[in-house]
Amino acid sequence: MCATEFEFRYRFWLILALYALGFGCYAFDHVNIAVAFAGWLAGRSLQFDLAADRHRLQFLFGVAAAVAIVAALLRTWGAAYLRSEVVHDPNLHAEGLVADGPYRYVRNPLYLGGMLLAVAFGMLASRVGFFVIVGGLTLLYDRLVRREEAALLETQGESYRRFLAKVPRLVPSLRPRLPSSGIKARWGQAWRGEIFLWLFSVAVAAFAVTLDERVFYFLIGVALVGSVVAQRRRKASPAGATEKPEP
Repeated sequence: MCATEFEFRYRFWLILALYALGFGCYAFDHVNIAVAFAGWLAGRSLQFDLAADRHRLQFLFGVAAAVAIVAALLRTWGAAYLRSEVVHDPNLHAEGLVADGPYRYVRNPLYLGGMLLAVAFGMLASRVGFFVIVGGLTLLYDRLVRREEAALLETQGESYRRFLAKVPRLVPSLRPRLPSSGIKARWGQAWRGEIFLWLFSVAVAAFAVTLDERVFYFLIGVALVGSVVAQRRRKASPAGATEKPEP
């Protein structure tokens, strides 16, 4: 089913709410998903004063950091072919279609990046929280994708149908499915627009190294404040471009 207009317009806040709900599950499920998984691999409860057990956890959180970095790279690459204010615009733009850069491999690189980030951050949540974050965001992103596709089919017609037939929705092709259209990437605005995501990735990486929650929450706080401020600025100056946005 397609997302409603409310879901699309307020998707930024819905995403934050799902993360908050997921981490809020620690109120009744006190076991971190990575700790539970590491204990299952070890065949016993972890002892955090043992170096081997700490290294197991650091490895798992290191994997989460690597996934977060891939998510940031993918979203930055996608945003380089759009204006960042369009990427984050609460309004749906279906007047044109971008089919270059990562869009030659997958139709929705920004949503795919969001799903990968959900998996990375979910590793820092409880067992229940992990499934709330990953499951909830996967469902939300799927609904948002379907809304965009319906709008683009209506405005772009047969050309978009050919795009749908050639480029996979969320599982990237290993080779480009379309020739380059010659659009030049605009990396500067892309890096600025996705800086909060890079801060999230740094926070996960710092936690993997230190296992210190204070470091993690400080960096997350900085990233959240920055993303909320940026969101309010975008609301004050809505985008005027014609490419399709993603969250």
